[in-house]
Amino acid sequence: MPTKLGRTSEQRNAMLRNQASELLWYGKIETTAAKAKALQSYVEKIITKAMSVYDLNEETTVTVKDSKGKDVSKKVIKDSPKKLAVRRRLMGKLRDLQEVKGFNEKKSEYKARTQDIQHPLMEKLFNEIAPKYAQRKEELGQGGGYTRIYLLGARRGDKSEMAIIELV
Repeated sequence: MPTKLGRTSEQRNAMLRNQASELLWYGKIETTAAKAKALQSYVEKIITKAMSVYDLNEETTVTVKDSKGKDVSKKVIKDSPKKLAVRRRLMGKLRDLQEVKGFNEKKSEYKARTQDIQHPLMEKLFNEIAPKYAQRKEELGQGGGYTRIYLLGARRGDKSEMAIIELV
């Protein structure tokens, strides 16, 4: 039985997951006004969760064998258990997007740039977006308000109200 946005809950959740992923990846998308309003609260909750744990890392030492067979101590920075739990929860709420190869980028350069990154959207969320809004929260003293909606007017075909939603 259809509910909000004229869709079943499965379809609505899939649509929100896709649009939230695109919004976090590109920073701005165009959609209908009703979808933008639903997406706004969905994305702001994701950003707030990421902000709360983005800097929780643990440094551990691991012994590894080098090329000559000797044991060598190596420092490794990993996510703390709390950050890992939040990361996994957010991975369930977002679709994993892959890096695209640049127009003039060679295949070897693309592989070198992306070899260590398994989940590019999660890396962008925790390494770029969350620190940016955490700093904004420190400076302005306000949490929330990470997205902005611009109304564009009616779509030509069906007179549906269109909007642009973007990260502030």
